[in-house]
Amino acid sequence: MTATATFHVPDPEGRLAGVRLHPDAPIPAGLLDFRHEDGGWILGIERPPVSRLEYLLEFRYPDGHDETGTDPGNPRLAAGAFGAKSVLEFPDYRAPAWLTTPASAGVNREYRYGEIDVRVWCPDEMADDEPVPLLVAHDGPEYDALASLTRYLSAGITGGWLPRLRAALLSPGPRNRWYSADPGYARALRFTVLPALISQLATTKRIGMGTSLGALAMLHAYCRYPGAFNALFLQSGSFFCPRFDAQEQRFPYYRRVVRFVAGLQDDGRDGLPDRPIPVTLTCGAIEENAENNRLMTATLRSRGYPATLYEVSDTHNYTAWRDAFDPHLTELIGQVRR
Repeated sequence: MTATATFHVPDPEGRLAGVRLHPDAPIPAGLLDFRHEDGGWILGIERPPVSRLEYLLEFRYPDGHDETGTDPGNPRLAAGAFGAKSVLEFPDYRAPAWLTTPASAGVNREYRYGEIDVRVWCPDEMADDEPVPLLVAHDGPEYDALASLTRYLSAGITGGWLPRLRAALLSPGPRNRWYSADPGYARALRFTVLPALISQLATTKRIGMGTSLGALAMLHAYCRYPGAFNALFLQSGSFFCPRFDAQEQRFPYYRRVVRFVAGLQDDGRDGLPDRPIPVTLTCGAIEENAENNRLMTATLRSRGYPATLYEVSDTHNYTAWRDAFDPHLTELIGQVRR
């Protein structure tokens, strides 16, 4: 095997009994254990088909216990919903240019509509009666903290490659329940949150946005209430179906998600509305959700929806989702504006 990435953990005092790599990319289990060599632990792997690799290390000790953490020899970390991970960036990886272009912080206001907390972001000096598009994002605060969503919006508006718009950043609350095709949540979004936002802020078009279960929930809300959104931006959607996602069966709302997805494919009660809107999907080419995203895109297109899936060379993480904003969300916003 020709190694294209090498990991090294110093252990001059022999405190460790072993080290194992926990990568976000699928690598055969038999290739993940480090070997002891020259007062440390070394592992070489062939490069997986990604441009960056997030990972953790498992440290095993002679007394039988183990700990999992970041790589002490790699200062580069990536923030995530479940904590930081070490990250290895390959030579062809390029971070988005908008991360370093001029952008203001904008203005943020906090609201609570029923049980749902919402932070509304807008550019500086935007009056409430200025009619502009509204981007409605599930997991909004996480999108902002971990994927720099409002910096992207501000940089685009400042640079003139995005129109002026607002963003409603929805907090997830009890995320697994709300975002798993829950009719009660969809109803609250349609009849409590959106009317309240529209009554306070002049709005032209609405774009629904989400990632993983948040993407599923946004599609579910649109299917139940077709007037809610004019376009959807769905990243790594958890569109579970038994053919591809049997490993998710322990998720408590797995069956409800499967029923909803199957209903779309069978044109059932919660089937796709006869109101095709633009849908842009992004997904890591080798992540677990890749197959169900391909199937969902095919389903949308078969019902006349202008749906496009962009597969990125990364996995299921906020950096991958951030890196797909431009050009894919940029193009969708421009399409809706036109």
